[in-house]
Amino acid sequence: MNQDTTTQHITGGASLTGRIALVAGATRGAGRALAVELGRLGATVYVTGRTTRTHASEIGRSTETIEETGELVTAAGGTGIAVPTDHLDEDQVRALVRRIEREQGRLDVLVNDLWGGEHLLVKSVFGKKSWETPLADGLRILELGVRSHVITAALALPLLVRSDAPLHVEVTDGTAASNRRYRENLFYDLAKNAPIRIAFGLGEELAQYGGTAVAVTPGFMRSEQMLAHFGVSEENWRDAVAQEPAFAIAESPHYLARGVAALAADPDRAARWNKKSASSADLAKAYGVRDVDGSQPDAWAYFEDTLYGGKDGSADDYR
Repeated sequence: MNQDTTTQHITGGASLTGRIALVAGATRGAGRALAVELGRLGATVYVTGRTTRTHASEIGRSTETIEETGELVTAAGGTGIAVPTDHLDEDQVRALVRRIEREQGRLDVLVNDLWGGEHLLVKSVFGKKSWETPLADGLRILELGVRSHVITAALALPLLVRSDAPLHVEVTDGTAASNRRYRENLFYDLAKNAPIRIAFGLGEELAQYGGTAVAVTPGFMRSEQMLAHFGVSEENWRDAVAQEPAFAIAESPHYLARGVAALAADPDRAARWNKKSASSADLAKAYGVRDVDGSQPDAWAYFEDTLYGGKDGSADDYR
């Protein structure tokens, strides 16, 4: 199924033309796809990240750059504007917000997809008690996954509330329901639950402006890093199921992104989503979104039923 045709069909002709968006943390993965799908509906999208064509972030991947993301947004039909930004640097974030204000006068959509801590998980989190995690690594996880979100929200919200319908999107790992279980390690648990509370709190504050704040999560996402980890590509990703059976439920980054783009174009989104958390599957069911292969995977339901609930079932039953 052609990606452009699919997106056109699922959004029912909805448009974000004339809307101004900022996707913070758009170098790769969900952030890149979110920027592209917002652009596909016609938005002007400022995309930020730390990896450029001349400098790689601490993640160490030079294969995806923020400039490339901007170009992909424009190629999809929007206007992509790449602004290299470290969102832990308050001066850089202030400069970014001032630029958007100078060039656009307002901001309609703010997507906080900041993270970049994957390189710390295998070394310092997975399989370790929290006191076995080097404190510096644990605190870095909180900086990348929480402090960066708070800085960006605090500095960009004054511009966002100028919109007639402000939308703030927090991207995390897990919904409020799925994250009721401990997420393996204290630092990781805090980093992935905090965005849910940020959305809840900001939803309370944005309500008087007709705004919406929502936390969203992908399922088992086939990001560039995940594909590289398994030594596969988007074209042959199913070959990785032999290494990791749960990868059978995997979804592309565009699945969540299409759902968020549909939400951004929904005039009733405040009543439906404000202060809530939603998975890619929740958004897909609400808006008729499908992944690039035409499926509607529900990874969190699959894990809840089979991994935690002991129910027999294959990933195909949840696609």
